[in-house]
Amino acid sequence: MTLNAELRAFYEARQQQIPAEVREIMRRAGQELADSGQADRALTAGAQAPRFSLPSATGQTLALDDLLAHGPVVLTFYRGAWGPYCNIALHSLQQHHDAITARGACLVAVSPQIPDESLPLTEKHNLAFDVLSDLGSDTAKQYGLAFDLPDDLAAVYDKLGFDLQRVNDGHPRTLPLPATYVIDRTGIIRWAFVTTDYTTRAEPTDILAALDALD
Repeated sequence: MTLNAELRAFYEARQQQIPAEVREIMRRAGQELADSGQADRALTAGAQAPRFSLPSATGQTLALDDLLAHGPVVLTFYRGAWGPYCNIALHSLQQHHDAITARGACLVAVSPQIPDESLPLTEKHNLAFDVLSDLGSDTAKQYGLAFDLPDDLAAVYDKLGFDLQRVNDGHPRTLPLPATYVIDRTGIIRWAFVTTDYTTRAEPTDILAALDALD
């Protein structure tokens, strides 16, 4: 089963558990985000990748330039450990981690949540790659990915107990679009996947194909 087939199956099962009024708020927010053109404004292939230096779940600080010194970088943005779709996607990336590193690339994942929230996620899925904290979504903003949740959807997330005020260190409404970039050693984005639909993610096989296509 592909990653997106797994995500779709989860989505369809989950819809039956969500009240109709909540589903409508989620649907409307998703449509408004899609209509905003946010994904079209995000960085894409051919752009210079903005540099960053971010703390990891294990207490290190990692800089993009240091990672690129060793080879290409696969950079993926996700919303947080509270998101089941994010968890499924990160687990899938872990399953393909050996294939990514075999191509000489480094995989890193970035979210706006604090390191203390990322560490349990790393341990739960036995992630062999670094999970970085982009507090305030400053790095996501540089990539054109950051957006603010509408009030009604933010209220839904509060009722669901996601506690984004704490998890995102006082930036509860700002999240990144789901996105994955393949960046070559010179810092140029060579492949990009960006979507406003958080139930859809980059297929690991497409990431591997993009790495294979690097010069």
